[in-house]
Amino acid sequence: MLEHRLIADELMDAQELDEATYVAVVHDLARVNALTLAYRPTMNFVKRLAARHDGSGPLRILDVGFGDGDMLRRIAAWADRNGVNAELVGVDLNPRSLAAARDATPAGLPIEYRIGDYADLASQGRNAEWDAVISNLVAHHMTRAELVAFLRFMESEARLGWLVNDLHRHCLAHIVYPPMAKLFGCHRIVQHDGRMSIARSYRPSEWSPLLREADVPRVRVYRAFPFRLCVERWR
Repeated sequence: MLEHRLIADELMDAQELDEATYVAVVHDLARVNALTLAYRPTMNFVKRLAARHDGSGPLRILDVGFGDGDMLRRIAAWADRNGVNAELVGVDLNPRSLAAARDATPAGLPIEYRIGDYADLASQGRNAEWDAVISNLVAHHMTRAELVAFLRFMESEARLGWLVNDLHRHCLAHIVYPPMAKLFGCHRIVQHDGRMSIARSYRPSEWSPLLREADVPRVRVYRAFPFRLCVERWR
């Protein structure tokens, strides 16, 4: 069971999904993230990132695949509480994410949402624009070639470090998620896609060949409770 990654498309990625449904789905995914403590690895990374930052300018973070912007709102709230000058940018391929993020984001937060391909933000020989690049629940949506390209992008564009926060393909998570999602009244697509996402995600040993292919050195691959698998790189 789950010996190999599932290669399949999720319902939320369907081009014909209407905007209202998509917005409801990503809002529900943000709720699942909160319930499953999914923000903790990224927030721990951001705290260490701020400690490494020289303070000469704002702490600039790029979030690839922002969904409804929940991760960036968490970072913005933390930065405000701790007096950290932050500039937060999210980029997402799905234009429907813009409506979802704007709907959920209070005015005045230092967050800019952009629609498009993260690759278009490459510095192309200029100084790297981002102190860090992060992603949350994005890696398992990519093909192998897309993920290797993304790793190379982060390695070239993040000045201080980068983090992939994704799911861990684990049998117990695959069994427990459906009743949990149903108990919490999650959208039917979230119930369906959540279990599929677990099956599409990686195990720790599967990251090594990906990182070698992307030519990324000195990376930490670690599990975070419950059923998160993170890939962390520091300069």
